[in-house]
Amino acid sequence: MSLIESIKSKVKNYENQVFTELYGNNKAVLKTQSERYLRVLNEFCSKFNAVNPLFFNSPGRTEIGGNHTDHNFGRVLAGAVNIDNIAVVESNNSNTVVIQSAGYPDAVIDLSITEIIEEEKFTSKALVRGISARLKELGYKTGGFNAVIDGEVPKGSGLSSSASFEVLIGEIFNQLFNNGTITPIVNAMIGQYAENNYFGKPCGLMDQTACAVGGLVSIDFKVPGKPVVKKVNFDFLATGYSLIITDTGGNHADLNDEYASLPVEMKLVAKKLGAEVLRELSTEQIIEAIPLLRETTGDRAILRSLHFQGDNARVVKQVESLENNDFRTFLNYVIESGYSSFMYNQNIFPVHNVKEQGLSLALALSELVLKNHGAWRVHGGGFAGTIQAFVPGFLIDKYISTLEHVYGKNSCHKLFIRQQGAVKLHF
Repeated sequence: MSLIESIKSKVKNYENQVFTELYGNNKAVLKTQSERYLRVLNEFCSKFNAVNPLFFNSPGRTEIGGNHTDHNFGRVLAGAVNIDNIAVVESNNSNTVVIQSAGYPDAVIDLSITEIIEEEKFTSKALVRGISARLKELGYKTGGFNAVIDGEVPKGSGLSSSASFEVLIGEIFNQLFNNGTITPIVNAMIGQYAENNYFGKPCGLMDQTACAVGGLVSIDFKVPGKPVVKKVNFDFLATGYSLIITDTGGNHADLNDEYASLPVEMKLVAKKLGAEVLRELSTEQIIEAIPLLRETTGDRAILRSLHFQGDNARVVKQVESLENNDFRTFLNYVIESGYSSFMYNQNIFPVHNVKEQGLSLALALSELVLKNHGAWRVHGGGFAGTIQAFVPGFLIDKYISTLEHVYGKNSCHKLFIRQQGAVKLHF
C-alpha cells in the first residue's frame, strides 16, 4: 500500500482519535468530516505531484468574556471552537507558496518579495506574505509549499475566519521549516502583525491567540505588546452543554461609526480623569467623577466605562469558576456580561436604526427558552451579527427551532470548545 493510500485508509476510519478530539463523538458528524478530509486530499493529489502530504488544522474562536475590553488594555476570555480550517500541505522545494481554496483563484506568493504590496491588501496573499516576512525578521525559516485549504469558519460570523487562516499558515511554516519551535503565542503575534500591516486591518491579539493556543484562554492586555496568556483547564464537553452561535443577519453597512464610538468614548472618560485607558482607573474613581463627566463626556460614555470595569473584573471571576468546576456560576457571569453589554455598553443595536433590532430580539428569545437553564449574550462587536448561547442538551432542539424560526434555517451553529489550537494532524 502506498503512503497516500495508507493516509486515505486512516482518514476513512472516521472514529479515529484525531477526529473525535476535534469534532466530538457524533458518528454522523465524524463521517461528514472524514468525507471532507478525503475530498481535500483527493483535490491535492489531483492538482499537485503529491509524495508525502500532511494535514493541518486550525479552529475558529469565540469570545466568552470581556466584551469590548481589549482596546482599553483589559482582560478577555476566549475559546477555540470545532468549526475549522483544514489544509493538505507539502513542501515544494521552492520559494513560492501555492494555495488552492474552493471558490477562489489560486493564490501564488513569491516569498522573496517581502515588501507590503498595496494591490494585495485585504487578500489571503497579503497575509501569507506578511507572515513569511515577519518570520524572517524574527530569525525563523520559511519556504515554499503547495496547499489545498478548506474553510468552514463562516466569514462575518464572529468566529474569526481571518485569524484562523493566519495561524494555520503560521503553523505550516512552523512544522515544515522550523521543527515546531515557534510557540502558539509567537504564531498569534505574527498573524496579528500580518493582518495589521500587510492585510491592512487593525486588530487586537485575542482572535489569533485563541485560534493558536486552543481550548479556553484568558488574555490580559494590561502591558501593551506583552499580553499575559493563561490556558484555562476545563472540560467543556463534560458539561453536556453546547455553545450555539446564532447569526441574526442585519445590515452591517454604516456601522463603522458605531464601532469606533466604543473605544473613543471609553478613552475620553479615561483622559478626563488623567489616564490613557480605563484599565488605569477604578470603578470608584469613575463614579466619584460622574457629575463632572456628565458635563464633558455625556452619559453614554460613563455607562460604557462602567461596563468596561465590570466586564474586565468578570473575566477573573469566570476563570475562577471554571477552574473550580463551578459551571453554574460561570453561566451566571455570562448572563451578567450580556446584560452589561445591553444596558451599559449599548452595542446591541445602532442608534440610527432602532426599528432593526435583530440582536435584541435574539437575546430576548434566548432568555425565554433558556432562563434558569442556560446563558446568552452578544457575541463580538455587536450592533448586528451574532449572539452566543450556552444550551443544555435537553433544550437544544427547542432553542434552535425557536431561533431559526425567526432567522432562517442554518442560522444557528452548534459548537463546542475544542482543546487543540493550530496543529499538524497525525493520523
